[in-house]
Amino acid sequence: MEDTIVAMATAMGEASIHILRLSGSKAREIIEKSFEPQNKKRWLLDENFTLNLGVLRDEDRILDEVLIGRMLAPSSYTGEDVYEINCHGGPFVAQRILEACIRHGARLAEPGEFSKRAFLNGKLDLVQAEAVIDLISSRTETSANLALSQLNGGLSDSIISLREEILEVLAFIEAGIDFPEDDVESLDRESLQSLINKALIHANRLLAGSKTGKILREGLLTVIVGQPNVGKSSLLNALLHEERAIVTDIPGTTRDEIRESVSVGGILLQLVDTAGICESDDLVERLGIERSWKALTTAELILLVVQADRPLTEIDYQILNTYDHKVIVLVNKIDLLNENQEVISLSEKGFWIPFSVHENRGFTELEEEIRKRVYQGESIPSTDPLLSNVRQISSLVHCDSALKQALESLQLGMPWDILSIDIRRALQYVSEITGHDVQESLLEDIFSRFCIGK
Repeated sequence: MEDTIVAMATAMGEASIHILRLSGSKAREIIEKSFEPQNKKRWLLDENFTLNLGVLRDEDRILDEVLIGRMLAPSSYTGEDVYEINCHGGPFVAQRILEACIRHGARLAEPGEFSKRAFLNGKLDLVQAEAVIDLISSRTETSANLALSQLNGGLSDSIISLREEILEVLAFIEAGIDFPEDDVESLDRESLQSLINKALIHANRLLAGSKTGKILREGLLTVIVGQPNVGKSSLLNALLHEERAIVTDIPGTTRDEIRESVSVGGILLQLVDTAGICESDDLVERLGIERSWKALTTAELILLVVQADRPLTEIDYQILNTYDHKVIVLVNKIDLLNENQEVISLSEKGFWIPFSVHENRGFTELEEEIRKRVYQGESIPSTDPLLSNVRQISSLVHCDSALKQALESLQLGMPWDILSIDIRRALQYVSEITGHDVQESLLEDIFSRFCIGK
């Protein structure tokens, strides 16, 4: 990291302002070559975290009137000297400033290189670095709050605590290997089992919340399904607050999947509106129906729409029997029932809600039920830190497996050095999460997903 990097921190295009970011050992030198501060006395004080108005030059040519933000090492985002150039918007102005910085000794930053330097300089761990990506790409308030919690170190603290518990187990085992005849306090298998169980409980608690975390980060794949003309497309339009799908009284209007995303109760739903499932002689409609069945197998939540004044069909019961654990039945069109009609009788399978898209009834109950399912029976999210990243979850699953293997080996009376293999493996996996032990190839993969300038 000897060289100095520069990049646009804002998206190129017409805007009120653009921001260019410089970081590295020559950042100060590059700025000093080009910047003429309006208040030279204040600039020479070299105060950290200041904004300074002035003119940026390239030799005799004025590039722009700018504000320079100064953030000096080690207190900056990257841990290096960082200068941010706030110039007027417009791609031409920003581009020539960028080119001037490169001519004066900087090079164009790679995607995510500023955050990578922050990680390598100990300003962020990998959990926090990945939270930066999640915060930028968050599409609901809940997912943004989750990313902020991870960025502030809540999840990192819990992972580091688990790592320390595993280190304690390893130290206990190493004492047994190195000093087999010495009187080491509490050096017995029962105490070791207690230590491993403590780490396992901690790992399992983190894994228990990972499903919720993953949903909050990526969204809940939600399939709307039912017979033709029961109101599936009307439901989609109502959730989206726009006329996305064509709605008619003609059965079979929807013949292919319609995919959209919407936030419901702070939870991102990846909605799939499917063709009505029924018997059909129409080739195109049959292909749509086949896709509907296929969508059910991958769905995380199924909204089965039925009509209040019609009995359930064999297909409805088939869906309920097969996918009971992930079905919410919406008994739609209750507004069409007269005083003497009752809502159709449902079996005990599936959670069902009296519903009317036309009169906007049942949406509050639907939102509440979705939140309870995502938050594991609670309508209010837990304040515990949540794993949400597939890489992090995978590493913790492997860590959990290694701890269980160590516990099994202990119960089988395996020697201490065999136990240490499983514990070291658990330590390696948990260390990968925060970056205490990580390969360069993994770092490249993670930070390559960042945008340039972050």
